[in-house]
Amino acid sequence: MIAAFLFAAAQAVSLSANNYAVDEPMPAKPPVLAWSDEFNGKALDGSRWSFDTSRNKQGWYNGELQYYSANRPENLRIDNGVLVIEARKDPDALRRFADWGGQQYSSAKITTQGKKSFRYGFVEVRAKLPCAGGTWPAIWLMPEGTAPWPEGGEIDVMEHVGSQPHVVHATLHTKLFNHVLHTGRGAEYSVPTSCEAFHRYQLSWTRQAITIGVDDHAYMRVRNDQPGGRGAWPFDTPFYVILNLAMGGNWAAAKGMDDAALPQRFEVDYVRVWQPKDGD
Repeated sequence: MIAAFLFAAAQAVSLSANNYAVDEPMPAKPPVLAWSDEFNGKALDGSRWSFDTSRNKQGWYNGELQYYSANRPENLRIDNGVLVIEARKDPDALRRFADWGGQQYSSAKITTQGKKSFRYGFVEVRAKLPCAGGTWPAIWLMPEGTAPWPEGGEIDVMEHVGSQPHVVHATLHTKLFNHVLHTGRGAEYSVPTSCEAFHRYQLSWTRQAITIGVDDHAYMRVRNDQPGGRGAWPFDTPFYVILNLAMGGNWAAAKGMDDAALPQRFEVDYVRVWQPKDGD
């Protein structure tokens, strides 16, 4: 997801890239399971996650159409050990919220910001995705701190848009390498059962490279080998995890919104993070 840039409808549809593809096994996991959430409780663990509702009133980025709720089981709940983020079209039910910005769709976005962040390691999220037109589930990481986008960097472990079902995208954004400058770095990968079955979406992050894959198969790698300092590689500070299901936007709704298919679910079995013994 693009964290801090609002796009006009006339811009290019795709916010991803397909120029850093690889086809090989994922790197091995480090030895230490440093953090995880198995979603085995009755409700979301507030010591690990926070809801992000910060832009509901003014609207979200990328032309997105959703209202992100907090503590609303219609949009986020734990169901038999699975985190369910559900997108709905229910504007009449949203009118009672003081921060409602007139959105027709509701969903949820959660982050570990300020509660748990990581520098280097291996992230794995086992998830099943929605496929309806207009849906936009994402697993991504953003830096702690106040650096503006894209100077602080962004790691998109998995994006899947309803305009291109059964294809997942991995992308890195930095000051010198991003889609606005037409210098984005990323890759895409076909997952024919992404919306019918759970798959393991994976990130391997070291000082030397960021590798992203599915089910132990790497399909994108970006190495720390470009000039430009932090403009090219800001990935040496702690980042936090984000899970969300956006609706609409210039990319996800490029072929329209499929309201008849709603509600749609983004289901997450677990989030696990491994790190080296020395944390580096």
